[in-house]
Amino acid sequence: MSAVCCNLVGYSRPAPSRCTDACMVCKPMVIESPEISILVLTLNERSNIDSCLRSVSGFRDVVVLDSLSSDGTQDAARDRGARVVERPFDNWASHQNWAMANIGFRHPWVFYLDADERMTPELAREVAGIAADSSRHEVAYFCGRRNYFMGRWIRHAMPPGWIMRFFQPSRIRFERLVNPVPVIDGPHGYLQAQFEHYNFSKGLSEWFDKHNKYSQFEAIEGRKLLSGSAPSLSALLSRDPFERRRALKEQSFRMPLRPTAKFLWMYLVKRGFLDGRAGFDYCRLQAMYEAMIVMKMRELDRKERGLQA
Repeated sequence: MSAVCCNLVGYSRPAPSRCTDACMVCKPMVIESPEISILVLTLNERSNIDSCLRSVSGFRDVVVLDSLSSDGTQDAARDRGARVVERPFDNWASHQNWAMANIGFRHPWVFYLDADERMTPELAREVAGIAADSSRHEVAYFCGRRNYFMGRWIRHAMPPGWIMRFFQPSRIRFERLVNPVPVIDGPHGYLQAQFEHYNFSKGLSEWFDKHNKYSQFEAIEGRKLLSGSAPSLSALLSRDPFERRRALKEQSFRMPLRPTAKFLWMYLVKRGFLDGRAGFDYCRLQAMYEAMIVMKMRELDRKERGLQA
């Protein structure tokens, strides 16, 4: 699928002959009544919500949990047939846990998306097959994603990773103020297909504003981790991708020169240089974000000791 197909992220619409079967605008996804609810979290996402909801047009129960948007997001969501639920945002774990406990999803399985993310036909077919298979024991599934920047998929610098997005609401809760970690009551699995993430769809200024807030939450969580014990060697070497990734993230808070290390890891070790100029700039942005977290952790430490910020 083209990253710029049908004006999904603000680019010029291509000629109809260039659209692929995966195009969510020209050819909406069709699935035979999947027993899956869709959850979309929003806050002033009018520019993204149409494309997001088009990508899940084959699902009959779509819920938008909106944090009191003022830009017409709610009206646009209702126009697309979504149910809209309101709740002021406080932090990610609390917000998502509230959704699990209070939203009346019509199906036993839920797939969660942010407004700047898109379901793909391959992913939709895979989750529909899982929901229809009563012999499976898993109660949650992790999913990878394709991150786009400067009109291209950042294939190397930002590999898919694993994010828990497909689950039975009664069997899951979340921890951490930002980038929440799931606590799953039961076995979990991993999806083959990936969703698409356009996290620069509102431009760099919005990205910086958002990550300025995220870095504050990450600094708080980082200091919590440092007050506890380091992850065990078995966790760092775990064969389970989620457990290993969580342990490595915890260990990263104990590393010196973290911003530089992150850039070198993404650009050289993960071969971000193969993503061209977009990959180089993306690695720089991630290193800057890491630097913001480090400096805010130091600031919090100084405040706690009664020193001037």
